[in-house]
Amino acid sequence: MSTAVPEVTFDAFDPSNRADPYPAYRRVRDVAALFPYEFGDVPVTLVTRYEECATVLTSPLWGHGYAAGISPFRDTTAAIPGSFVRMDPPEHARYRKLVAKAFTPRMVGELAPVAGQVVNDLVDKALARGEFDVLEDLAVPLAVAMIPVRLLGADPADGARFREWQLAIARGSDPDSLLDDAAVEARGHAAMACMGHFAELIARKKHTPTPDLLSELVTAAADGEMLTEPEVIGMALLLLVAGMETSINLIGNGMLALLRNPGQWQLLRDRPELIAPALDEMLRYDAPTQFTIRVALADNEVGGCEFQRGDGVVVLTGSAGRDERAFPDADTFDVTRYAGTRPARKHLGFSLGIHYCVGAPLARIEAEAVVRTLLERAPELRPGADTVEYRPSLIHRGLLSLPVTM
Repeated sequence: MSTAVPEVTFDAFDPSNRADPYPAYRRVRDVAALFPYEFGDVPVTLVTRYEECATVLTSPLWGHGYAAGISPFRDTTAAIPGSFVRMDPPEHARYRKLVAKAFTPRMVGELAPVAGQVVNDLVDKALARGEFDVLEDLAVPLAVAMIPVRLLGADPADGARFREWQLAIARGSDPDSLLDDAAVEARGHAAMACMGHFAELIARKKHTPTPDLLSELVTAAADGEMLTEPEVIGMALLLLVAGMETSINLIGNGMLALLRNPGQWQLLRDRPELIAPALDEMLRYDAPTQFTIRVALADNEVGGCEFQRGDGVVVLTGSAGRDERAFPDADTFDVTRYAGTRPARKHLGFSLGIHYCVGAPLARIEAEAVVRTLLERAPELRPGADTVEYRPSLIHRGLLSLPVTM
């Protein structure tokens, strides 16, 4: 699981570092911007520093390489035709354009009050108990309400099943060499069950469309607008898994950072206008997605190193967010970092370039609704436990639970 060079061994993926991988990132980042590593039997290069990560993410010379048959990585979404996260131009642009319909300024504006009302209702129940779990009582039900129910038009009664499927598929997005047989099997079962469920849902929407993105995609497919029905199913699955995982973990990781830094929580209480820039600091400081993979689509150079077409890299966005070369005092959580007339460098919490997270506006809406509501209605919020545990996923960094008291 680790590759040594004379000065340092990369061990951020070791379970012993799950609670805090950032010192392990720093040890490698201090040695090299580009670091040799192996995913199982696949030799790759870790990209550890901000500048080089940003270069790979934004350069047209880097992509996924599956269509060209040059990727050294396992294609986790090969059986999901509409999964545009695996695509390179020009196919990627066509699919993304359709999905972006869900996140126009008008639609985002309509989603904000919906999220606010959902959070208020959830907080009503939580306050009645005096203690609650930020994830299970707020972040998870909010994500279910906004993504499978609101965005995809699913039945709210199926929320628990959607969460179960989403967790299994997200866990299975890690490299196979880091998964046990049970996780690989669970990923396959969950993907098949979820796609079957969406197939049934799509069949109903053909006859009775509803005001949601899935109905729009079904209509686009019926009109021959680039999509087949299997592709619509694949896009729905992608939106479910990526959308829920990102928003839930942004809320969990962000609230943990605030609770562990009570001075920053108090600052937001005093200056609620800092909530929006505070979300950017949460994404930089403890990002819900820790890395992504890319493949050289052509021979090129990054950070003084030559790459050949087909070479694979792991872009450590979690490490880039703590790179002192880009972010002074990078290990300090500072909700003012992205405020003012000269904010910090753009973080990589939602990636960069053509694969910038299409659901970023919705994730921000959900996180802001939770933070704002808790500041207003539970200003004395405190951690309910001395320690927290993390889910075993590596790409997706998220808590098992976050109990709090008032």
